[in-house]
Amino acid sequence: MMKTKGEISKFIEKYYLHFNAAALVDAAKGYEEQLENGAKMLVSLAGAMSTAELGKIFAEVIRQDKVQIISCTGANLEEDIMNLVAHSHYKRVPNYRDLTPQQEWDLLEKGLNRVTDTCIPEEEAFRRLQSHIHKIWKEAEEAGERYFPHEFMYKMLLSGVLEEYYEIDLKDSWMYAAAEKNLPIICPGWEDSTMGNIFASYVLKGELKASTMKSGIEYMTFLAEWYTGNSNNGIGFFQIGGGIAGDFPICVVPMLYQDMERTDTPFWSYFCQISDSTTSYGSYSGAVPNEKITWGKLDIDTPKFIIESDATIVAPLIFAYLLDM
Repeated sequence: MMKTKGEISKFIEKYYLHFNAAALVDAAKGYEEQLENGAKMLVSLAGAMSTAELGKIFAEVIRQDKVQIISCTGANLEEDIMNLVAHSHYKRVPNYRDLTPQQEWDLLEKGLNRVTDTCIPEEEAFRRLQSHIHKIWKEAEEAGERYFPHEFMYKMLLSGVLEEYYEIDLKDSWMYAAAEKNLPIICPGWEDSTMGNIFASYVLKGELKASTMKSGIEYMTFLAEWYTGNSNNGIGFFQIGGGIAGDFPICVVPMLYQDMERTDTPFWSYFCQISDSTTSYGSYSGAVPNEKITWGKLDIDTPKFIIESDATIVAPLIFAYLLDM
């Protein structure tokens, strides 16, 4: 049955004909084809996609089952929830390129931590979550239970303790959409996040044990079993940005094939990266997809796309295409 595409999809099909624009359309059609063929899709989120409010469209992608597993940084895990509970306290700084060191210091003293043109309010965002998440960490530890970082976040969201703070429409929170579906999330290097730093501070103070939080190795072993159990029709890899959010999960295939000697492990069935990282000496984020063939991640015939552009522009358009908008 022929799908009816909306105006956004028709616009990009009509005008996005060459270079990065054409790669965007090809990647969107390739993603859609994967799903139609029964493949599952991993989406990785690097950078500050949550602070960029990608949740406004990504939450619907989750609700419509266009993604089956997410890999994200600890920052993206928490910043979607921060935006949910403190949106009105965020401050936009459109002239951020012109700020002096003194002006940057002034923002710090006001408790405003800048991410490009947007400042996250420390008191309302970080501290508003801290007491609630600490209680959940402590309760788990006292019960002798251990969970992944995202599972603790899911518990907090689904418990309803944050409802009094909501400042955006709940349907625009991708983390809430993921929590409702109990969507698998891989969050490598979670320690490198505000909540990770806060958890570490409680460990240093002797209030919590490090072992209460499941580790990156456990994330990798979970992903290995998930990949093995879900790869019958292929699993695609849609990477937004670079960094650990993409580097960590893509390695599960060569790990299974080479280190576990499970030689029937299929390669990733699709690969797309949206990145503004240029190809340079030793840069993995800027490496062309074909380099991944030599590492046993992609096959010769795997559909491969690279869109060298700003993910805050490109990702919403691709998601709009998938949603027939």
